[in-house]
Amino acid sequence: MPFQVSPGVNVSEIDLTTVIPAVGTTTGAIAAHTVWGPANIRVLVDSEDTLVQTFGKPNSNTASDFFTAANFLAYGNSLYVVRVVESRSSGSTTKAVNATVSGNTASVVVNNSDNYETNYGQSGITTAGTWAAKYPGELGNTLKVSVCANTTAWQKTITGNIAVSNGSTSVTGNNTLFTSEIGVGDYLILGPGRVKVQVSAIGNTTSLTLASKYVGNNVTINATGSSGTVRRWEFYDYFDGAPGTSDYAALNGGLYDEMHIAVVDEDGKITGTADTVIERYSKLSAASDAKTADGSTNYYVDVINGQSQWIWFGKAISGYTGVGNKAAGQTFAGPVLANSVSLTGGKDGTTPASDDYIRGYNKFKNADEVDISFVLGGAADATRALHIIDNICEYRKDCIAVLSPERADVVNNASYPGKEVDDAIAFRNSLTSSSYATMDSGWKYQYDKYNDLYRYVPLNGDIAGLMVRTDNTRDPWYSPAGYNRGIIKNSIKLAFNPNKTERDQLYKSNINPVITQPGQGTLMFGDKTLLTKPSAFDRINVRRLFIVLEKAISTAAKFSLFEFNDAFTRAQFRNLVEPFLRDVQGRRGIYDFRVVCDETNNTGEVIDRNEFVGDIYIKPARSINFIQLNFVAVRTGVEFSEVVGQF
Repeated sequence: MPFQVSPGVNVSEIDLTTVIPAVGTTTGAIAAHTVWGPANIRVLVDSEDTLVQTFGKPNSNTASDFFTAANFLAYGNSLYVVRVVESRSSGSTTKAVNATVSGNTASVVVNNSDNYETNYGQSGITTAGTWAAKYPGELGNTLKVSVCANTTAWQKTITGNIAVSNGSTSVTGNNTLFTSEIGVGDYLILGPGRVKVQVSAIGNTTSLTLASKYVGNNVTINATGSSGTVRRWEFYDYFDGAPGTSDYAALNGGLYDEMHIAVVDEDGKITGTADTVIERYSKLSAASDAKTADGSTNYYVDVINGQSQWIWFGKAISGYTGVGNKAAGQTFAGPVLANSVSLTGGKDGTTPASDDYIRGYNKFKNADEVDISFVLGGAADATRALHIIDNICEYRKDCIAVLSPERADVVNNASYPGKEVDDAIAFRNSLTSSSYATMDSGWKYQYDKYNDLYRYVPLNGDIAGLMVRTDNTRDPWYSPAGYNRGIIKNSIKLAFNPNKTERDQLYKSNINPVITQPGQGTLMFGDKTLLTKPSAFDRINVRRLFIVLEKAISTAAKFSLFEFNDAFTRAQFRNLVEPFLRDVQGRRGIYDFRVVCDETNNTGEVIDRNEFVGDIYIKPARSINFIQLNFVAVRTGVEFSEVVGQF
């Protein structure tokens, strides 16, 4: 018991219930070129729908990476994605930039929220105009932002009278101020029938054009019913009422601080329908200190930057009095027309270079920051594949690189019979020998539902997916190949379907063939790693077995740090490890094991160096790769006991 100065009762609680924890084995990782989404930061995706919502639909430049990720998610529900973009402009190379307010030519690059906070923060992106697209890419060019800042912008009866004929799109005015009272996109409520029509263009103070023909009674200048035409904000129907004074501003002596903001898919590139409102923010405040009833910020800059999936704040709207000031005693005055702007200038950039991808994959290098089990290569070239093996998986030693040959190696590669095999082997030979990597034999042909066409896609997303499915139905130490667990989804055909001779060549080079057989479908027909040394670790199931054992046991062993290296601690360690290994043995992962942690390997010298040694001996279970069936014909008069075992 601890020493006490005066009499008393001290209660201590000692926890001896520590066990080996379960560890994650089904999370993948990929650095992918996509059309949208945060760049150079890890994002956890749980489904293909989430992948599309976060990173956009695929196009011809991004399909390989997108469908590698989507195919993996067809088997599992946990994939870290780092979006990579072209980061430089030189010659024919164009870097990816954010769309900004129409007419602005500044090359604004905001890759993610950390980037925005570091470089812009509360001051905003002043070179972008009032708004900038959330992320780099051409998809930002479809965005439109409209701000209604007062009751006049919300709705107003226009000055004077107007004239328009049934079936016409031309409107003329008398004693009107179209250019200052009406904005393009606004709606007019016309004639005795109160017909609602939208303005598509304004010629001058007394003439404008409608987006569609006016259908109703002719309206004539100074005729009965021609006056009192109402102009409404384009997005009037999306909000419950006009902006006014917030409760917070009213309590602090402020006036007219509220505004409505609509974010619109103007060209229909996001939703498929032009002019669809994709985000709306009601009664935000122009006061920098504004709060809602629950105490959260209501300042429009903070709300947009914190909640919008599509835009960043650039700078204050021109002509808005008091915006950004505190509410106390401030009378705010927004423009009399809604401020509606389209974003342009966004660029996808060219295909990211190898160093762009490498920076993306480096986000997975630190095992203490992110727990992953597979690193998907996508359409990786040799440079990228080598980096994944040598600098991610071999460095971490708790995950597997899953790779495919390059597209040109197997897609329409018919220079001569067997050219696909030669090129796939050449690609494999450019890579390191490693048990922390595996490579399949090709690409598959699958349907792209987003563009209504068929594409060739690398198989490594599916191969990693097979391992996830094996984990979910069996255990990580089962082989993911073959007729029971190796069936690949969503394959119309293979770019290269190796025959037996070609499979022999591929397998000798540690390439796992993927084949299509009538009535069986497409399946993985090998389970080797890229380790060239003859070893138990040249099989995927053994490598993954040891990853699970090492990760789980090392996690539990951390709680022995800074304890005494004595018989009690060593016995406690053995009592942790042995039940765990018996469980794995019972689940067919290992044939036998032994744990040594005593005075024989924790000698006085080891103890004096403040070290602790636990030796764990494992006999891993092996998968069947070859089956020999012997059919022996025996004469009628011969006893089977005479011939069994003789051949």
